[in-house]
Amino acid sequence: MDVVPDTSAVIDGRVSERDDLGTVYVPEAVVAELESQANAGRDAGWSGLEELQRLVERADEGAFTLEYVGRRPTSGEMEGAGEGDIDALIRDLAAERDATLLTSDVVQAEVGRATGLTVEYVEPETEDTSRLAVEEFLDEQTMSVHLKTGVAPMAKRGEIGDMHYETIGDDPLTEAEMAEYAHDVESKARASSEGFIELEQPGMTIVQFRDMRIAVARPPFSDGIEVTLVRPIVKTDLDDYEFADELRERVTERQRGVLISGAPGAGKSTFAQAVAEFLADSDFAVKTMEKPRDLQVGPNITQYTELGGSMENTADSLLMVRPDYTIYDEVRKTSDFETFADMRLAGVGMIGVVHATRAIDALQRLVGRVELGMIPQVVDTVVYIEAGEVDTVYDVRTEVKVPHGLVEEDLARPVIVIDDFETGEPAYEIYTFNRQVVTVPLDEGEGGTPESGVDRIARQEIEREIKSIAHGRVEVELTGSSSAAVYVSENDISSVIGKGGGRISDIEDRLGLDIDVRTLDEHPGHNAGGTGDASGGGSTQGEIVQPEITSRHVVIPLEGHQGETVEVQADGEYLFTATVSRGGEVQVSRGSAIAEELEMAVDRGRTITVAPQ
Repeated sequence: MDVVPDTSAVIDGRVSERDDLGTVYVPEAVVAELESQANAGRDAGWSGLEELQRLVERADEGAFTLEYVGRRPTSGEMEGAGEGDIDALIRDLAAERDATLLTSDVVQAEVGRATGLTVEYVEPETEDTSRLAVEEFLDEQTMSVHLKTGVAPMAKRGEIGDMHYETIGDDPLTEAEMAEYAHDVESKARASSEGFIELEQPGMTIVQFRDMRIAVARPPFSDGIEVTLVRPIVKTDLDDYEFADELRERVTERQRGVLISGAPGAGKSTFAQAVAEFLADSDFAVKTMEKPRDLQVGPNITQYTELGGSMENTADSLLMVRPDYTIYDEVRKTSDFETFADMRLAGVGMIGVVHATRAIDALQRLVGRVELGMIPQVVDTVVYIEAGEVDTVYDVRTEVKVPHGLVEEDLARPVIVIDDFETGEPAYEIYTFNRQVVTVPLDEGEGGTPESGVDRIARQEIEREIKSIAHGRVEVELTGSSSAAVYVSENDISSVIGKGGGRISDIEDRLGLDIDVRTLDEHPGHNAGGTGDASGGGSTQGEIVQPEITSRHVVIPLEGHQGETVEVQADGEYLFTATVSRGGEVQVSRGSAIAEELEMAVDRGRTITVAPQ
C-alpha cells in the first residue's frame, strides 16, 4: 500500500512500525511544518523529526520505499496552517499519486473522504495524563519544585511564612532527564482536560495543570532546561483570618476598592482566593484577571487573562460583562494600576494583589499613577498579609483639614487619611505640601523623641526654600511646633531676609512657620572649616525634588540646572549621577535598574534630593 502521511500521522510515530507499506511519500510540507514546530521549541516537532529518521532507517533496511515529494509551502501558507493550507497541499499530493492518505487528524480524514481520497484514520495513542512525572517531588509541605540540568532537585518546603529552599535529591539531573520532564509536562497539558498551555514562546512555556503552575524554560532563553512547579499548599476561607466578620461586612455593604499586600510568599493570593470564594457564595458575580491564571477558585468564578496581549483589553471586555467584583492578580506595572483604577471608577468592585513590604507601601504605589484626590475612590481598604495572617488593615478616606502637626488655618487642604482599622486611629496622612506629595506617619516612631514625619517634611521644605536663595551652606533647626531657626553664611543673610524682611515673610506665609534667620557662626554645632547637612554629617546638601512618573520615564525636573552634572539621593543615600538635559530635567527610562530603584524610593516616601557635583 502506498501512503501519504500528514503531519499528525508522522508526529503520532507509528508509520515506521507498519509492515504493509509499499511506498511512503513524505510531503515537503510535512517536513517544513515539523521544522517550524521544532524551532519554536515544541515537543511535537521534535517527535515528528525523530519519526522521519526512523522512516529513513526502515527504508534502508528494505521495509518500504521512501520518497520526499511536493514543494515547501510559502510563508503565507505556513501562516495559514491553522486554516488548512498545509493540509490541502498534502491532500493534493495523495490525489496525484493515487495513494492512501494516512492521518491522525479527524478533520483531515473527513475532508479527504469528502474529496474522494482513500483515507486511513489512525486513532491517536493516548497516555495516562492524570499525573505528571514532576509530581514525584511533591509532599504535603512542598510549595514549589525547582529542576534544572546539572543541578540536584530543589524545593521550597515548610509552612506559610516559614519556607525553606532545600535540596531534595542526591544527584544532578542530566539533560536527557530534564528533556523528559519538560516533554511530559507539555504533552500532558495539551492532552488532558485538567491542563492547558497558558503561554508559549520560543524558550518558555507556562502550563497550568490542576492547581500547579509550571514554567518550562529552554536555551537560549535560559542557560539550561529548567522546570519550575509552584502550587498553593493551603486553601482557606475568610473565617480563618482575623477581622473576618468586619471584612465580610465591609466588602458586602457596597463594592469596594481593596489592595491585598505583602511580601512574596506571605499568603496574599491564598487570602484573595478566600475573599473571592466568599463573595461568590454571597451572590456576587466574581471574575478574575490574571497572568498566568493560577488562583484556585471554583468553577462559578471565570478566570480571564490578557486579551490581545493587554489587560486593558481584558478590562474593556469585563465592563461589558459587568461583574460585581474582579480579583486582579497581580497589580505591578503602571498600566496595571491604571486599569485597576479605570474599572474601579466605572463602579466595579476591585480587589488587587500587590507586592509590598509594608501596608502603606501598597497605597503609595498609586501615588504618581493615579490623581491624588482620586486615590480614596480607587482604594478604600488596604489589607496587609504577613506569614499567612492578616497583620494590618487600613481604611482610606479623604478629609479637608489642616494636616496633622500644622497650625495655620489657611493651610487646610484635601488630606488622604489612612486609619488603622482595628483602633480607628489615623496612622498616616498623604497630602500635597508646597507642590510635592508627602506621606506622613502620625506616630512618634522609634526612640521616643525622634523627628516626626511632619517635622521632617517641615525641615526639608524650609531647606528647599532657603537654598533657592542662599549660595552657601544652609542648616535648619526646628525650635517649636510652628517655629524654626535657619543658619546661613553671613554673605547670604541679606538675600534670605530680603528688603524690609519681605522675602523671609513670604516664605513664612507659604509654610505657616515663624523663621529666625541667623549666621552659621551662631549654630551650636558650627564648624567653621566644614561643610555638611543640618545634622552635621559630611554629605553634600541637595535640592528636594519630586520625580514625575510617566508611562515611559521617571522625570526629575531641574529647571535652571541645564548641563550640570548632579548626584541623585534618597534620604541622603546615593542613587546615581546624571547630567541635566537642555530642557532642565533628568529622564530615566522605566524598566531600568536605576528607574526601579528610584520608583521604589518614591513609593516608600523617601525624600529625593539632587546635589550638583
